Amino acid sequence: MGFEQNVYEAAMYRKGSGDSLLVIGVYVDDLIITGVNQQKIEVFKAKMKQTFEMSDLGLLSFYLGVEVRQSEGSITLKQTHYAKKILELGGMAGCNPATTPMEERLKLNKESTAKEVNPTQYRRLVGSLRYLVHTRPDLAFAVGYVSRFLEKPTTEHLQAVKRILRYLAGTLDHGLCYTRTTGKARFVGYSDSDLAGDVDSSKNTTGCLFFLGTSLVSWQSVKQRVVALSSCEAEYVAMTTAATQALWLSRLFVDLLGRKVEVVELRVDNKSALALAKNPVFHDRSKHIRIKHHFIRDCVEEGSIKTEFIPTADQLADILTKALGKTKLKEMRSRIGIKEIKIS
Repeated sequence: MGFEQNVYEAAMYRKGSGDSLLVIGVYVDDLIITGVNQQKIEVFKAKMKQTFEMSDLGLLSFYLGVEVRQSEGSITLKQTHYAKKILELGGMAGCNPATTPMEERLKLNKESTAKEVNPTQYRRLVGSLRYLVHTRPDLAFAVGYVSRFLEKPTTEHLQAVKRILRYLAGTLDHGLCYTRTTGKARFVGYSDSDLAGDVDSSKNTTGCLFFLGTSLVSWQSVKQRVVALSSCEAEYVAMTTAATQALWLSRLFVDLLGRKVEVVELRVDNKSALALAKNPVFHDRSKHIRIKHHFIRDCVEEGSIKTEFIPTADQLADILTKALGKTKLKEMRSRIGIKEIKIS
């Protein structure tokens, strides 16, 4: 039919441009179809029905466990039904809710002396929670943290998982809300890191998230692969991770819509890391850093990424690097676009 597979995201196909643009998202035999011209969409669906046995389910409302609600000027995504199934799986349906997914300053390790629990059940729960993170970035750090103990989980680790489930019970209807914006939307990213947060390896956690306009479109909370010797180095490594994600997003956007993206702005709350990204001024403190982590410097020099300092209080990626208290979590949750979505 003349569609081209996207080189940056293999599940995406596009055809045409401008008013004739059609974009198809494919997962096995499930298709999401979007485009500018409704008539073009209808023609495509008719051709597909002639070729395959297919059902037209109309306006997207449910896809791979994600509940979608579309209205004039906004789209919401949530996984309430799926979240309830996880609570039932963990035997926590009807439990008392918690205000945060993890206790502040909680430290767990792989060599726990507590009683071991059924590893299959533990992995099933954590795996289910990982899929829930697709619409719940507020769970990303806590779920990533408990994922580190899949090999030999104990009652201490299971207790942390149950805390996540209790938080989930109190936020079942929470999800992401995307609103229509006027003018040219631009990519803005936030990059952050903790320092030696992992007890077993002394490695740090990288947190990065990206907004297109005011809408959160990508987030990541992941343990770094190297041990950092300073907060500057930890933030610098996190910036490199964010830079690779930023370039992928901007290139995907260009390929899908055929519109050039302005320079991606990356916001960081560590001045030393920003200085290091612009100029190797601290050579004696950074000469041991692996070459691949200097990728961010090349991006800054060529102008594909613009770095900017922000105060720690405005670092939205903080929610992806550590367990926050009730007040801070609620504030950050609101600022990144997570809200309670009630069906009226």
